[in-house]
Amino acid sequence: MITFFAGLVTLILGYFFYSRFVERYADVDGNRKTPAFTMNDGVDYVPLKWWKIFLIQFLNIAGLGPIFGAVAGAMWGPVAFLWIVLGSVFAGAVHDYFSGMLSIKHNGLSITEIVGIYLGTGTKQFMRGFTVLLMILVGAVFIMGPANILAGLTPGFASATFWVWIVFVYYLLATMLPIDKIIGRVYPIFGLSLLFMAVGLIIALFVKGYHIPELNLSNIHNYHNNSDKFPIFPMLFITIACGAISGFHATQSPLMARCLTNEKLGRRVFYGAMISEGVVALIWAAISMSFFGGIRELNETMASNGGNAAVVVNDISNSLLGKFGGILALLGVVAAPITSGDTAFRSARLIVADFMKYNQGPVKNRLLVSVPLFAIGFILTQIDFSIIWRYFAWSNQTLAMIVLWTITVFLVQQKRLYWITLIPAVFMTAVTTTYLLFAPEGFSLSKEIAYPIGALLSVISLVAFFVYKRNYFNRIPVQA
Repeated sequence: MITFFAGLVTLILGYFFYSRFVERYADVDGNRKTPAFTMNDGVDYVPLKWWKIFLIQFLNIAGLGPIFGAVAGAMWGPVAFLWIVLGSVFAGAVHDYFSGMLSIKHNGLSITEIVGIYLGTGTKQFMRGFTVLLMILVGAVFIMGPANILAGLTPGFASATFWVWIVFVYYLLATMLPIDKIIGRVYPIFGLSLLFMAVGLIIALFVKGYHIPELNLSNIHNYHNNSDKFPIFPMLFITIACGAISGFHATQSPLMARCLTNEKLGRRVFYGAMISEGVVALIWAAISMSFFGGIRELNETMASNGGNAAVVVNDISNSLLGKFGGILALLGVVAAPITSGDTAFRSARLIVADFMKYNQGPVKNRLLVSVPLFAIGFILTQIDFSIIWRYFAWSNQTLAMIVLWTITVFLVQQKRLYWITLIPAVFMTAVTTTYLLFAPEGFSLSKEIAYPIGALLSVISLVAFFVYKRNYFNRIPVQA
């Protein structure tokens, strides 16, 4: 219990103090007009109140990640607490904040175009295809997860296939309509319900006397039931993504950057939403480790259910909150991924529109971009969910790594403190490259080979950065 509350306090202190430190290097100007006003189009660029934007951003980035990812991550034991807290404060929230602020600085551009500005045209072209594919993967993942949960709530009435079609229809409407018509009105309510669910579960856990494992020097080891195939590094750092750092968030921040009315509100919205998600992930990790009697029992439960975190979420919600409360909690779990999935498709539409320079005012233009994206997404829903999730997880963290390098280059060019993103960028480079080399969906190399190569690639990226930094300043003429 001490570890849980210490983590909670650290997340809160991170928002109140470290976010202000980070804000000093973002070139914030409260008097500068934001794209919500200078580019208002009534569809994607629409001024909204900051608290609405915060709740929308929170719901957009939450999805299944801080819930399913935290449940799966809890299988490694209390070390998961460490990654959720430190990852959220020093990596994820910084990543999300700068993603939003750089978008504001560049007239609400999508993250792919921003990456191109700082990392070059070649990287931009790669990122366009890579990010659109990731968004479609997110949409597919966030269709099947809630569809399966809803099918469990309606046995004998509606199957998972039925709910897939219902979710798809909703996605099409939410992607096509102006942002203030559905997203701006409904999402704040769903965002509050997701927070209510998490708080209600942790209170119920304490009231019923469950024991949350503590983190200390004696138990910082791998509790996973298949520890040889799932070492803490890099597997934990890929599994717990949205609850610590997630590249998907960088695609969502520009959506809200187009609606923010003052740059000074960026810290509340972007940094604050990530910290809130970290709190949700911390709660679900704590509940998962304690509800079944311990970490070993959690592993046994996950193994017996084929690693399906939805079963764990269902059991926990119904047991801790009762039938009615459990339904409300599960609806919160359903709302989170659905509302992330539709904004994933919306992001994909805007990314394609940005690089095609295709005006998204007319409905016909939005349809021409959206329909092919939905068709690909539907095809992906026919693939095994666990396979899609693994590829999504690696792609997600790879995008986060690229965005961190982008922000670092921006800070160098602005002659600002670049270490705040350089350290997380190097770490995430090590995570993603090692995972690609080691994981079964990658090259399946042994740890003895994958770890040294991953470390070497990280060192090479660091050396390349300092070479770039030296050359960049050598190109700048000295002022007389």
